[in-house]
Amino acid sequence: MGGGMAKLNEHTGYVIAPDPSALRLTRTVEGGDQTGAATRIAVVEERPLTIFLNRQEIVTAMTIGDYPEYLALGFLRNQGMLLPDDVISGVDYDEELETVVVRTERQTSYEEKLKKKTRTSGCAVGTVFGDMMEGLEEVRLPQVEVRTSWLYALASQINRTPSLYLEAGAIHGTVLCREDRPLVYMEDVGRHNAVDKIAGWMLSESEGAGDKILYTTGRLTSEMVIKTAMMGIPVLASRSGFTAWGVEIARQVGLTLIGRMRGQRFVCLSGEDRLARDVDPASVPEEERKHRRKSAAN
Repeated sequence: MGGGMAKLNEHTGYVIAPDPSALRLTRTVEGGDQTGAATRIAVVEERPLTIFLNRQEIVTAMTIGDYPEYLALGFLRNQGMLLPDDVISGVDYDEELETVVVRTERQTSYEEKLKKKTRTSGCAVGTVFGDMMEGLEEVRLPQVEVRTSWLYALASQINRTPSLYLEAGAIHGTVLCREDRPLVYMEDVGRHNAVDKIAGWMLSESEGAGDKILYTTGRLTSEMVIKTAMMGIPVLASRSGFTAWGVEIARQVGLTLIGRMRGQRFVCLSGEDRLARDVDPASVPEEERKHRRKSAAN
């Protein structure tokens, strides 16, 4: 895989940003409107995408439909079905059949791995094949410094960026960042899908992970922490809450874990010795009400 340098989107400031074609209009009647007048509102798409690895069907994912090739690549990489030394000979998306076929020079069979499934926690429940912890003991994340000024700047920029969430809601966002600069913004009905899309983009572009921060609007569960660690990203931040196992795994692998990142506040659950407090929180503006997601209560 690989390709030319991706261009910066002059409207969003991101290399890759959410695709507005994942929205459509639908008819609705507001319950509080006594006239019963019909209006039209934007809603996110939800459609199946079946992923194949060579000739083997792996999974059908419910997704909003944008960036299907990245989703397939990232899902297979995060499931341990695409290995770092695999040579990818093609990625074929068929919009009519709603399939993506990832082809490799190494012929594979994952029949045994596919027999064991773990339904993960959170909304738009995901699936992990095989042992969730497989390979995690070998992960050695770089111990990078994280400036609090970067965290405050990222939260502010991401909240103000045009997004499918601001248009329609009912969706999670995940952003790949370098220091205080967002690079890739992916959204989907399941936060795990959004992470997989970013993993697929990184694989396609041969983008390194050691200097990155992964930001998500979703909860910091075990699956989110494991995926981030397996991708080699040393920092994971969220505007939402966290689970005990997610925190335990982050500490085990040396992942800097930041939760409840909103306005002037955040909590550091792992890697606090790597935080550089270079800005006074009192100088950081509070989050505007219109940018507060429902998850802010978590």
